[in-house]
Amino acid sequence: MIYETCQCVTHSLSLSINTKLHYLILLSSTFHAFTITLSLLLQPFFNSIMSPKTVLVTGGAGYIGSHTVLQLLHGGYNAVVVDNLDNSSEVAIHRVKDLAGEFKANLSFYKLDLRDRAALEKVFASTKFDAVIHFAGLKAVGESVQKPLLYYDNNLIGTIILFEVMAAHGCKKLVFSSSATVYGWPKEVPCTEDFPLSAANPYGRTKLIIEDICHDIYRGDSEWKMILLRYFNPVGAHPSGSIGEDPRGIPNNLMPFVQQVAVGRRPALTIFGTDYNTTDGTGVRDYIHVVDLADGHIAALNKLDDPKIGCEVYNLGTGKGTSVLEIVKAFEQASGKKIPLAVAGRRAGDAEVVYASIEKAAKELNWKAKYGIDEMCRDQWNWASKNPYGYGSSEESTN
Repeated sequence: MIYETCQCVTHSLSLSINTKLHYLILLSSTFHAFTITLSLLLQPFFNSIMSPKTVLVTGGAGYIGSHTVLQLLHGGYNAVVVDNLDNSSEVAIHRVKDLAGEFKANLSFYKLDLRDRAALEKVFASTKFDAVIHFAGLKAVGESVQKPLLYYDNNLIGTIILFEVMAAHGCKKLVFSSSATVYGWPKEVPCTEDFPLSAANPYGRTKLIIEDICHDIYRGDSEWKMILLRYFNPVGAHPSGSIGEDPRGIPNNLMPFVQQVAVGRRPALTIFGTDYNTTDGTGVRDYIHVVDLADGHIAALNKLDDPKIGCEVYNLGTGKGTSVLEIVKAFEQASGKKIPLAVAGRRAGDAEVVYASIEKAAKELNWKAKYGIDEMCRDQWNWASKNPYGYGSSEESTN
């Protein structure tokens, strides 16, 4: 009886061990299958980490473009710049390479005009792009009034050809360099992305039309992912002083005009209107450091990976305004130079106060400007004092 009981217990234990082994083998097999499935699902993610994304930057030799290219390189991207050098300098590309250090090999440059479809096709045929940042375009307001056809031809035709070539090569991710000029003369501030849009000049109208084109493209083909960035007033320069704004001819914007007075290239700064309903009577604008602006483009690129993104608009600014005289005072403090002033009447069409609502960019792009007016003026003066004639020289500018 005892023997039979022991035999029964032994048999029971044997079954228990076999069952455990069976479950163990089954569990191991299931786990193996799970890991294979998981690795297949995560492969695109790992590939995106291991393989740097390649971005085409049109107008990448320009002021905002060059700073953005540098931030792209430091962020681990490959950057391919196309620029016709109409209002920029190849020197900027060389300096970006120097600043990029170990990442300089990840930058390529092609001198071409976007309206040259054959040349652009060759670039797309030789490189697979993950996305495009589109800066290229003429941007002088006064010139656009005098030469509207030039602006419509360059800005609109070039953009349409770019979009057609992108589509033909399966590249449907875009960050577009728009402008706060599309708000026209806002009746209230801050400007939110859903404000009514209008354009006061042909330059602004080209930005507005391109925004409309982007929305229409997305409505016709939901594979596209587009982010339209409306800048306010970019100023400042890279902290190194190696790259900055180098406008051709008479500057259209306040800060480069101030810096040219500070270095002795112009006798005085003309202030248009001192009777506005502001703290000191001068116009108020939202100024943003160009490095903050460049980082905003990186945030927009990252947002393009969001499956919910279609065609979206974001303001890039600081969310607060600074008057003309406040800018002058901050620049004098940064440079130690006195800025002579000349007062003139208001210019037709100039708005009194314009600044951005930045809540949407902060919430959805996880981006916010870090630098204030003091840093903007400090870096602008560092660039101007090291490069009083921009990327050229005094000899070149007089020849």
